[in-house]
Amino acid sequence: MNIAKNIKSTIRQTESAREYLKFVEACFRSADKSLAGTLMAELMTMKFDGSRSMQNHIIEMTNIAARLQALGMKVDDSFLVQFILNSLPPEYGPFKMNYNTIKDKWNVSELSSMFTQEESRLKK
Repeated sequence: MNIAKNIKSTIRQTESAREYLKFVEACFRSADKSLAGTLMAELMTMKFDGSRSMQNHIIEMTNIAARLQALGMKVDDSFLVQFILNSLPPEYGPFKMNYNTIKDKWNVSELSSMFTQEESRLKK
């Protein structure tokens, strides 16, 4: 009842619900792979343009990472931090240099709080 008619017409009729669900799973498995590829491309090419706050930018990138994890592709926290840093415009260069020179590695939450401070400093 909840499947759109154009999709319903592509799914063959079966004798049991188990067969039907196996067929539906097989049909849409490639859609998951395609979605994972699309999400990875979006994560790698996303750039901060200043149209929204830095915190919203980080939340959006974190949401993409969570969606990838739901598809079976784990995005490590330190990997996500690097993606976020690489998405920054040149005016955040000193901030990136500072991060690269310290010994500690930040998680996404720590990075977000540091960016909030940096964003307010740049606005002044």
